[in-house]
Amino acid sequence: DSHDVQNQLQNVKQIAASDYAFAAISAVSDRVTQVVTWGEPGAGGDSNSVQDQLTNVCEIYGSHAAFAALLADGRVVTWGDADYGGDSNTVQEQLTDVQQIRCTASAFAVICADGHVVAWGDPES
Repeated sequence: DSHDVQNQLQNVKQIAASDYAFAAISAVSDRVTQVVTWGEPGAGGDSNSVQDQLTNVCEIYGSHAAFAALLADGRVVTWGDADYGGDSNTVQEQLTDVQQIRCTASAFAVICADGHVVAWGDPES
């Protein structure tokens, strides 16, 4: 239920979903965006741990229980269940100049500007 965040859901540009949570990109001004999340906290419904990094978000993608946000500068921020891609710390240094994100139920993959692919989440995916 989005009742608790309803007042933050203004000028929404995109909504993404995991199986148990939602994430919305809301335009605060012409150049500033914020991300609003709700739903099951462990499945991406709580982005407080990365909220300060979620500025100038272009797109958000959801796996089964995690989210990945593509920032305007080509960086990626993740949150949610680590088993489903919510923790990208092991590949974070490689997540630069990201052009595209795709996901499965349990992993994320990106294409960087130089054409290489970086993936994280469930290694079986």
